[in-house]
Amino acid sequence: MSQRFMRRAIELGRKAADTGEGGPFGAVIVREGEIIGEGWNRVIATSDPTAHGEVIAIRDACARAGIFSLEGSTIYTSGEPCPMCLGAIYWARIEHVFYGFSIDAAATCGFDDQHFYRELALSPDQRKIGQTQLLGDEALETLQYYLGKPDRVSY
Repeated sequence: MSQRFMRRAIELGRKAADTGEGGPFGAVIVREGEIIGEGWNRVIATSDPTAHGEVIAIRDACARAGIFSLEGSTIYTSGEPCPMCLGAIYWARIEHVFYGFSIDAAATCGFDDQHFYRELALSPDQRKIGQTQLLGDEALETLQYYLGKPDRVSY
């Protein structure tokens, strides 16, 4: 059964490549043997650098189910997830990732995810994109307000 889901993810990646909507990345999210969300890379079509197949599939599954946690789900993706997609997978609480081609294979087409992994392993002051805290105390007030809300939803 897993091969069927992976073949669907690969098919969606082919769709992205054929239509020119984005790179050859497709993904499906499965729970209890059923596909609950699908996505393919739409970076070019939407002019959105976050429109990766995995992110689109997560958004689709969550929208269909009306939830933000995909606990108990598995994602099948045509390519090994980049750091952004892996972060989204963690935030969605997906329990396992099956992937087709590796990030090393993706690099041969110009998708150099290793660069991002290397950057994220550095301390913020060593990264190519600078980070500076600004108005930390004022921002902290908003965080403290949120923490004090009795009706806040944990996620």
